[in-house]
Amino acid sequence: MAHAIYMDVHIPAAITAGLRRHGIDVLTSQEDGTTRFEDADLLDRATQNGRVLFSQDTDLLAISQEWQAIGHPFGGLLFAHQEGASIGRLIEDIELIANCMKPSEIANSVIYLPLR
Repeated sequence: MAHAIYMDVHIPAAITAGLRRHGIDVLTSQEDGTTRFEDADLLDRATQNGRVLFSQDTDLLAISQEWQAIGHPFGGLLFAHQEGASIGRLIEDIELIANCMKPSEIANSVIYLPLR
């Protein structure tokens, strides 16, 4: 069963649409009514919903690093720099992660995209 993904507010809609076309369960911040949440609250919200957060916000890197250091659990963070990869590459990589990794392999970790 694929991991469910939670999209940060600024993720291009084309990525969400592409993942959905590939059968990935995606919930956006806009759909969940969390567009004004602080970054830490958004990561908590994704975790509470059993989802991995996908973001291009560098502030979440610092938050996840702090949480790792103090042992604060989170569902995992998929991170891509805004200029780091094409939409197609991000869709492929997120789909691969969602379908192939176990929850224990993603929890409390940051995975940088693109994978290659």
